[in-house]
Amino acid sequence: MIVGVDVRDHALHTVVADDVGGVRKRDRRAVGKNALADALCAVNAHAATSLGIAARQPRDPALNEAVARAVNAAAPGAACRLVTHGSGVAIGEHWCGAARGHAHVVALNPDSGVDAGIVIDNRPFEGAHGVAGAAGWMALNPVERDDYRRFGGLAAEVSAPGIVRRLIWRVKAGDPSAVLDLAGGEFADITVDHVLTAARAGDGVAISVVRDTARYLGMAIANVVAILDPDVVVLGGFVPDAADLLLAACRTEVSRRLPASIMAHLELVAGTLRQDAAALGAARAAMLAR
Repeated sequence: MIVGVDVRDHALHTVVADDVGGVRKRDRRAVGKNALADALCAVNAHAATSLGIAARQPRDPALNEAVARAVNAAAPGAACRLVTHGSGVAIGEHWCGAARGHAHVVALNPDSGVDAGIVIDNRPFEGAHGVAGAAGWMALNPVERDDYRRFGGLAAEVSAPGIVRRLIWRVKAGDPSAVLDLAGGEFADITVDHVLTAARAGDGVAISVVRDTARYLGMAIANVVAILDPDVVVLGGFVPDAADLLLAACRTEVSRRLPASIMAHLELVAGTLRQDAAALGAARAAMLAR
């Protein structure tokens, strides 16, 4: 069996899978002291042939120290492979998800942040320092803003917090929206799901915010495709659950910015592995490193 862990902002998502990507067991728990070791114990990681961990900052010394302690406690002797969250998603979708059968894959994942992963010639590409795919820092607007400097230009626009922030700006500027009612009248309680729900119900401000989100995503995809020429771009994060609102609009925006000769060979799809994607990809990366 193989084990993969996706270390997110507030939770760990762990999967046990077979050698073809079939998930046999899942464990999800809040981030906290000994949480990683407890998760590994819960899935009997000591019996794993491969152990992979996906995280936003896999080179962070504190994370590496915590991983070493957890592995030593719960899976002594196991070789552990760390990858970025974006790489995990790309590797997972390439292995057993929406990009299966394609040799050149990019995954773009807007969620609490925005990251990407790259597979070239069926192998993950991680860059000179292991952090290729830091897509949240893509610059798509010449305007300098504080949130661009803090989070990155793309992340400020299309991450879940970025989308909520843009909606709130509109409402505070005087544009009425049902989103605030969906959140019980509290700006602090608004989530991206509220924005998407309101857009589906015909709320004009929410529709406008979603439209602009697709526009920024489309620009980012076009830039990535122009450089890497992938077979397929997989949209992960919250996009699979919002594909009805975003996928066709993203494709339209990409087609506006790339020539027909490139679009003819490009697939743009929603991910199919959802919450399992990064954990499965990390496990697969560990398999490949054996």
